[in-house]
Amino acid sequence: MDIKNSLLLLADLWMVAAGFTFGWKFIRNYQNYLLGLEWVIVATSGTNFFVFALTGAHRTSPMYHIALFFDAFSRSVGITLILVLGLMRVTHRYKPSLPTDVGVFALATVAGLYLSIFADRLGVAGATFYVVVNVATSVFLLYFARRLWDIGERGQAIGVIAATAAGFLIAAIYDFYHLPGDDENHTLFYIGALATWGFQMTMYYYAYRALHRADTVEGSLAKSSGLMM
Repeated sequence: MDIKNSLLLLADLWMVAAGFTFGWKFIRNYQNYLLGLEWVIVATSGTNFFVFALTGAHRTSPMYHIALFFDAFSRSVGITLILVLGLMRVTHRYKPSLPTDVGVFALATVAGLYLSIFADRLGVAGATFYVVVNVATSVFLLYFARRLWDIGERGQAIGVIAATAAGFLIAAIYDFYHLPGDDENHTLFYIGALATWGFQMTMYYYAYRALHRADTVEGSLAKSSGLMM
């Protein structure tokens, strides 16, 4: 195995570890099933990709089509709408109902199936859709970073901005640009993409934790002031 493929597998393992670790923490520590399950889904996708890359499976393999589905699932609804709704737990104290949770994952499943099955037919339109929803999500993430900055978590805010910018760059390159010197399997691109997605999941978890902690302190102070009055 050459250096590029070794780096690809290491980047994928990093993303898988981040997804499973912080996905479980979102569920265990905050009962945030939207973010927790989406993180686990990304990690599951990475696990499938790892086996696919390690075994050198052909594109006719079921693993390849599973990878296409997971990719479309997260790029269309998962790390867009589901991410925003999940983060609104600490930005707007929004807690979706169970039907909303089920409905948004059902929407992601339908979108993932449609976009993966008809990817060739959709062509540029499908690729453009991914960039548009990424831009819309990035706008919310900049607001998320501003909230962190306002409570004094400036390191976390800068981290969110950096992760979001890197994620946008990956989204812009994904379907529109071939890195110079990259091979036909886009190995160099996927090394950067997998490393970036792992960084995003890690950074957004710690940023979420910081805002949750600040919100908890603020709520406790408000409650104490009410009792004193």
